[in-house]
Amino acid sequence: MITVNSDGKIMVRRCLVTLKPFRIFVVGIGFFTLCFLMTSLGGQFSAKRLGDSPFTIRTEGIGETTPAEQSSFPLALQRTADSLHLAVDLMREEFHPAVGLMERIQAIAQNVSDIAMKVDQILRNSLLNGKPIEGRRDQCEVPRDPKYPDCSGKVEWMRARWTSDPCYAFFGVDGTECSFLIYLSEVEWFCPVLPWRNQTAALPSTKPLPRVQAAFQRDLSYLLELIGSGKESLIFMKKRIRHLTAQWLKASHKLEEKLQGKQRDQKQILIHIGFLTEESGDVFSPRVLKGGPLGEMVQWADILAVLFILGHSLKITVSLKELQSNLGVPPGRGNCPLTVPLPFDLIYTDYHGLQQMKQHMGLSFKKYRCRVRVIDTFGTEPAYNHEEYATLHGYRTNWGYWNLNPKQFMTMFPHTPDNSFMGFVSEELNQTEKQLIKSNKANNMAVVYGKEASIWKGKETFLAILNKYMEIHGTVYYETQRPPEVPAFVKNHGLLPQHEFQQLLRKAKLFIGFGFPYEGPAPLEAIANGCVFLQARFNPPHSSLNHEFFRGKPTSREVSSQHPYAEDFIGRPHVWTVDYNNSEEFEAAIKAIMRTKVDPYLPYEYTSEGMLERIHAYIQYQVAELFVLHSASPFSPQPNSTNLAWPHSSSSSPAFWPPVNSMQVWVSIPGQACTRTCQQHGLVCEPEFFKFINKKEVFQQINIVCDSTESEMNHLYPAVAENVHECYLQKDPLLFSCAGYNTKYQRLCPCRDYRRGQVALCRDCL
Repeated sequence: MITVNSDGKIMVRRCLVTLKPFRIFVVGIGFFTLCFLMTSLGGQFSAKRLGDSPFTIRTEGIGETTPAEQSSFPLALQRTADSLHLAVDLMREEFHPAVGLMERIQAIAQNVSDIAMKVDQILRNSLLNGKPIEGRRDQCEVPRDPKYPDCSGKVEWMRARWTSDPCYAFFGVDGTECSFLIYLSEVEWFCPVLPWRNQTAALPSTKPLPRVQAAFQRDLSYLLELIGSGKESLIFMKKRIRHLTAQWLKASHKLEEKLQGKQRDQKQILIHIGFLTEESGDVFSPRVLKGGPLGEMVQWADILAVLFILGHSLKITVSLKELQSNLGVPPGRGNCPLTVPLPFDLIYTDYHGLQQMKQHMGLSFKKYRCRVRVIDTFGTEPAYNHEEYATLHGYRTNWGYWNLNPKQFMTMFPHTPDNSFMGFVSEELNQTEKQLIKSNKANNMAVVYGKEASIWKGKETFLAILNKYMEIHGTVYYETQRPPEVPAFVKNHGLLPQHEFQQLLRKAKLFIGFGFPYEGPAPLEAIANGCVFLQARFNPPHSSLNHEFFRGKPTSREVSSQHPYAEDFIGRPHVWTVDYNNSEEFEAAIKAIMRTKVDPYLPYEYTSEGMLERIHAYIQYQVAELFVLHSASPFSPQPNSTNLAWPHSSSSSPAFWPPVNSMQVWVSIPGQACTRTCQQHGLVCEPEFFKFINKKEVFQQINIVCDSTESEMNHLYPAVAENVHECYLQKDPLLFSCAGYNTKYQRLCPCRDYRRGQVALCRDCL
């Protein structure tokens, strides 16, 4: 008689001899399944806290178990348990192993079976609470609903590509028809909600949250905390905000008094400074201390201060990870919508941030893009913004084609009325400081505009003439030795902190530019500190057609000087624009400037109060969605019948911003843009008013004979081709534009009045 020894060797020998091959195979499968199950569950157990269930929703990887996994998991567990029971029965039938071993295997099988029953019960309960019933998962048909014409095409795409982005699995897509339709109807909106789904749960809540009233915030310490640290650019912005705190607070009291208790809703605002993110290269931060351009950071610091002081709730991000977290971006490659409705009323960003948002928001970007405001230094004209038109007519660049309302682009200077003028602020002086500056001015001292040595190349002729009359100072950055581009007779201070640079300007008589950089904040700072600004006139004007700097920028604007705003909106005696190629004219200007007495001057729109007032008006009244008016326009012809005006007393004036009673309609001469036409009449072009004049009857009211009238996509319309009496209306409102001209057309131009020193606002706009 053979007995089983302690190590079980004889038992194994008998098993190999007596078991039939098929039964050996079944036993092997049972043990293999047990090992696989224990290995799989062991990994899940070890990855979770002690108190967690191994079947709770996963937060790693793509997010959660898919519905297909949920429905098959209990069945797989039960089959594993059945295999273990079968293996035990076969072992008992063929041989009699140690009782302890059999009991352990039997206990494991029973535990697996119990787990399967519990998981099945949990999943059934969750399915009854809104998830599909198992029997229906593969029985869904694509609905044929004319209200959803794209549904079948989207389902077809999902069949082929649903694994291309993990975000689909995150939302429960598992490859079945039902999961496609649930996703396309409840996450996206291309299909109708399935009849057996919980209709109420699928629809987003439309109940608006109660609005909090905005109140002026004057403790800027919290704003400085929000900005954070770790980058030289952020440190620079915080220093600027601290330095200007007193003038910000004084301005806020003035505006509050002017508003006379007017109710203002507090906005939830996300500020994403895209050019400072690592993903965009963040080329600015390393150059802050080395003479790099600071104009953008000056403007962003002032934007942060304005939005905070006006009383709005801010989130500030300078990394892609923070942006994704604040927006509610699902894991994946950016093809899916946001996981929650966008919690922000407004988003201020730049072109880098705009690209990042589009990449990661999926379809939600199109849904929410009306809330975006793009800080755009040089501006974006409608012809470049309209994707289809730009592609067809050669206006496509790396920065355009966003199909936004052009007013959503916010510029540093009022380049074009097609965009909104955001601006920045300059340091303001009180009367005592102004008098002190005037008494301490050195009449023969000049400061050159340019911190980079490359700006000084080829300027020896100008500098030699200037050196005959004035002591020349520079602020060119260098580390160890003096830049060779800076002549020996120039006193170079190196890169100066902002307050020391201000002190230098307060002593100097002249601030001179050599053509670059374009349109920075420094000339306004110099004029505010009592300097005369001398700059070069460009002939021909610089543009994307003839100058590398503007090539690829989404504008056809022609720049007539280094700083067109200073030339057009300030002018002499504070700003002199001369031909630097004419040595005699240049030298005569130097002599005249030395004899000229000027007071420190700062346009109101670049004061703290002016910027607070302007941005308050934008947030309170400006709407990004296009507004279409179908009613007749009650224009009244003016006495000379060459233009139209909206009657101030008209009872039919719609609730619209800017107010339509500020509008006048003028016809340009051939080859002239509306910007110039309005300017000639002491007005500014207002693109929001184009919708009122884009009508056939307006041509008749202004005594223009139209033998034919056509509607087309063209950024120059509405217009008339005078020689052939053909009139043209604008077909696409996104192309309404104050910019652009053609010698073939006379354009219909909507103009408005404006407040002195605040060109962005009409007289009744606040």
